[in-house]
Amino acid sequence: MSSNRAEPHQLTVLIADDTDTDRLILESIVKKEGHRVISAKDGVEAVAAFENEQPDIVLMDALMPKLDGFGAARQIKALTGEALVPIIFLTSLTDTESLVQCLDAGGDDFLSKPYNRFILQAKIKSFNRMREIHATMLAQRDQISLHNDHLLQEQTVAKQVFDNIAHSGCLDAKNVKYYLSPLAVFNGDVLVAAMRPSGNMIVLLGDFTGHGLPAAIGAMPLASTFYGMAHKGFSLRDILREINQKLKDILPVGVFCCASIMDINFRKQRIKVWNGGLPDCFLYRAADGSVESVASTHLPLGVVGDKDFRDDCQHFALERGDRFFMWSDGIHEARNASGDMFGEERLKQVFIDNENPEKLYDDVLASVQNFVDLGEKDDDLSLLEVKMDAPENVVSQSSVMAGSSERGLRGWALDFEVKPDSFAYFDPLPLLLNILVEVPGLRLYTGSLYTILAELYSNALEHGVLGLDSSLKATSEGFSQYYEERKRRLNEVSEGYVRFHLEHRADDDKGTLDIKVSDSGKGFEQSASKGFGPDAYSGRGISLITTLCESITYQGQGNEVVVVFTWETDA
Repeated sequence: MSSNRAEPHQLTVLIADDTDTDRLILESIVKKEGHRVISAKDGVEAVAAFENEQPDIVLMDALMPKLDGFGAARQIKALTGEALVPIIFLTSLTDTESLVQCLDAGGDDFLSKPYNRFILQAKIKSFNRMREIHATMLAQRDQISLHNDHLLQEQTVAKQVFDNIAHSGCLDAKNVKYYLSPLAVFNGDVLVAAMRPSGNMIVLLGDFTGHGLPAAIGAMPLASTFYGMAHKGFSLRDILREINQKLKDILPVGVFCCASIMDINFRKQRIKVWNGGLPDCFLYRAADGSVESVASTHLPLGVVGDKDFRDDCQHFALERGDRFFMWSDGIHEARNASGDMFGEERLKQVFIDNENPEKLYDDVLASVQNFVDLGEKDDDLSLLEVKMDAPENVVSQSSVMAGSSERGLRGWALDFEVKPDSFAYFDPLPLLLNILVEVPGLRLYTGSLYTILAELYSNALEHGVLGLDSSLKATSEGFSQYYEERKRRLNEVSEGYVRFHLEHRADDDKGTLDIKVSDSGKGFEQSASKGFGPDAYSGRGISLITTLCESITYQGQGNEVVVVFTWETDA
């Protein structure tokens, strides 16, 4: 059964000409090229044939009865939609006005009578290449549009997750003003703020390298870590170190976060600031209008590991009405239509010219926006002002109650006992240490706490419960014998215990942890008093504890030891 459609290598060509001789000549030329031909004697037939057959190319006589070629061309172009169906006008007209009329009617080219076979063949081939290019372009456009729709849908979902994680926290407090102007759906800048249980406000402004989604990826772990730790009362230094290590672990090389973080104590009217890679922060003194710069003294977050990371902060005393300003480099690098940057000097001049501190934030923002005007922004633009105010004017009643509840946990105690069937297989130190590092302020002292707990536990187990004698470790041979004996007794022990009693107290300035370890034996081996030399194989543990703790005392028959560990709180 034959088909009316052209083969894949063929074109369907519509020839519309009211002169039979000319139409036959054209049909002969086109068919010799292997194409399928549809004929029409006037414009009306041409339009009908086009609707029925959907040809690939149209050869259209300009002057025909019923409907001339110009009218037929307009109707055909309206029917083609986005597809490209070239119309080549066949005309004996040679004046410029007539040729222009052919093109205005929708014609793509024209062929003058008498027809040249080779020119016609060349035009058909040329327009067929144009058709293929146009079809490819439309397919690619549709594919791009589809991918773009999927991307926007994915970004919408991601944006919702991002906004839920990197939310504004307590940025709606009365003493805070802020502005974020993203260059893309996602912002390379991140601004997070939270009230700690102590009533302090901690705020972080970060600027990730790049813009949009790649830059925002790092903001999610940053924000989740920040809020999770701030609400639990962790110190600024704890939070900084945790964020830095997390970004170092997950971000590729070359991607990092320039950041400034401030912790403001409204009760004691003081502020501590850490700046790593952001422009100088400004501390505005309300009393005399003076401005102090807080320069960056650290590397950005995510550049170095925890060992090389520096968390030291700058401390300032504040008065009521003093203001602290942070901004991203988008402020300095904002450009006007001429390409000039706003720069630090113009920013300083805003502070110099200001006469009303209450309008200082608005003056800074207005100055930058007026300067940019119609210019293009090169970077995300972020601005923050935090004012020192009375605590009751900053923290809402619900926040005070929530904070008081958490602050009530500052005093707590924990008892833990290790029994005989666990001595050989269970190490209690990771469990206890995991509890202690969750205490605000103690994470920085993980190494010291581990040393203290490890030495006390091994002393209680080995000398109290197992009854081992440290004098065996006086020589290298005895050292080996000691641990062989330790292994044997651990496998045979059937009674005894080692008990831990941890008691925590804290106020606004100092934290105290009492660690009491007791065992079922005859008493601790107090090696510090036995005069072991520096080259001895044992006896240095208790001496080390005395350097780490405020005090160490023995109770009972010597089978109970209490050490007191203290640290400065970051309230």
